Amino acid sequence: TIPLFSGNKDVSVDACTGSGKTLAFIVPIIEKLRRLARPLKKHQVGAVILSPTRELARQIMEVASCFIKTLDWASVSLLVGGRDPQEDVAMLQNDGCTLLIGTPGRIDDVFERCRFIDLKSLEVLVLDEADRLLDMGFERQIDSIMKKIPRQRRTGLFSATQTDAVKALARAGLRNPIRVAVAVEYKSSKSEAAKGQVTPGSLQVYYRITDQRQKVCDLFHFLAAHSSEKVIVYFLTCACVDYFHLAIRAMLKASGKTNLPKLMLHTLHGRMKQAAREASLNAFSKADSGILIATDVAARGLDIPDVHWVLQYDAPQDPSSFVHRCGRTARMGRSGNAVIFLTPQEESYVKFLELRKVPMKEDGTPWEEERIDKDEILHVLRRESETDRLMMDFGMRAFVSYLRAYKEHVCKYIFQFGDLQMGWLASSFALLRLPKMKEVKKAARLLKAGELEGFSESPVDPATIPFKDKMREKQRQSALRKVAQEQEEEISMQEKPQKKRKKEAKPQQPSVRLTAAKRRTLESRQELADLDEDYALWKKLKKGKISLAEYDAATEMDDILDSGSHLLDAALKKKAKKKARKKR
Repeated sequence: TIPLFSGNKDVSVDACTGSGKTLAFIVPIIEKLRRLARPLKKHQVGAVILSPTRELARQIMEVASCFIKTLDWASVSLLVGGRDPQEDVAMLQNDGCTLLIGTPGRIDDVFERCRFIDLKSLEVLVLDEADRLLDMGFERQIDSIMKKIPRQRRTGLFSATQTDAVKALARAGLRNPIRVAVAVEYKSSKSEAAKGQVTPGSLQVYYRITDQRQKVCDLFHFLAAHSSEKVIVYFLTCACVDYFHLAIRAMLKASGKTNLPKLMLHTLHGRMKQAAREASLNAFSKADSGILIATDVAARGLDIPDVHWVLQYDAPQDPSSFVHRCGRTARMGRSGNAVIFLTPQEESYVKFLELRKVPMKEDGTPWEEERIDKDEILHVLRRESETDRLMMDFGMRAFVSYLRAYKEHVCKYIFQFGDLQMGWLASSFALLRLPKMKEVKKAARLLKAGELEGFSESPVDPATIPFKDKMREKQRQSALRKVAQEQEEEISMQEKPQKKRKKEAKPQQPSVRLTAAKRRTLESRQELADLDEDYALWKKLKKGKISLAEYDAATEMDDILDSGSHLLDAALKKKAKKKARKKR
């Protein structure tokens, strides 16, 4: 790859994880900048590297910084989200922008803001983890960036998996590209799965078939068995990461073993603030042992030293992410292990992965010597949820997010929503009540009939559960008092007299002063209308359609017993007498 990309060729590289793709584009970029006829000016851009995640972009910058030092006039800048764009603009204004590394959204935004940046001299564009860039919805930003940079450039697409979207992007953005495919083959092996496999030869991939009721228990035993090693555990959603961070801590604390409660737990997912993400990743990278609980945000390209095990508690929505997750271990020729937990209904996923050149073995570790009963672990989680509102809230959010994410699996024929054991799943998330959502309507009916296996409602009222954190509980109580005060005010407003409420609710209309002529016209029209109405009532009275009492009541309701009405009444009576005389 390096000789081709250093020359005048566009490349599309498909290589297994941990094979050194970062160096394969960093070295050609430095060489191209070194061979320029004259150094670039401060605000001239020589190369741009696009990465799908902030963590991967930061890692690429760390590698590039070591090489860029060999060029006295060059600079490298990191452009990622999570901080003020104006800070990035000021940084580029002061430090320069020879090599830009970052996420597509922020780089495109900076190009729009910084009119002082000169892109005419750009030599190289690199899209690292190109398939992930497209899956995450960066296609519009990538198109925008490509329109701003020169067409006469070298472009490289690098990824561990080649998808149809990447091939389409290669056809649109590359000129006569050369495809480089790096695979692992063993001449001595007769297995078809081992020929052209997409995982490193030093990586052992296992699968463990575990029932939903036993899955949490197996998670605990796995972490306890590898407590002295560095382990990455992948979950399906951000909410699941937050919940299992608390759940694992509670399980380790309740285990009674002196070494387990001291085990360092770190979290990493896309909803964390940038500073927290960086601190967590740095702490885990520097540690000799510990557990990183993460989503797929930590599945691509991150080079974390000396990871011994990768555990996939949940299978990824996109099967291509399976290889990337496994690739966080066994990097650069080192040995490593990866394992995935599957239920009996999901066992066909193994055959599916083997067809995609991922050889796997079944993990038969018994763990019988230190096995803790599943009911005991579920009881620990339920008790924690009943005493800490944070655990209860995180469990509910994780359960809801898990169900919705499970329905979006790409391999729907393997991961079928109807096969989920809803009762045991709810217990593993320490739920006290089932949420009101359409996905669990059937489970709610079974629970009401007493036929839902693995779950029963807690006798504790969720509304009464406090936060263990005193500051959180203080804020919650303050919010409850505010809500109660607002409800009291609303009730007191409802108890006010109807007329007074209407008067308060109706805004005051500004009075308009009329001329004397208009007032007389309006008064005349009103008098005529009153006369017509009164005459109609009088005719009904004479025809016997209404009684005298009804007539009096109607006239009193309409407030027409005034001086004008008395005159009308006298006139009508006089007219009636004349008609009576004529009849005689």
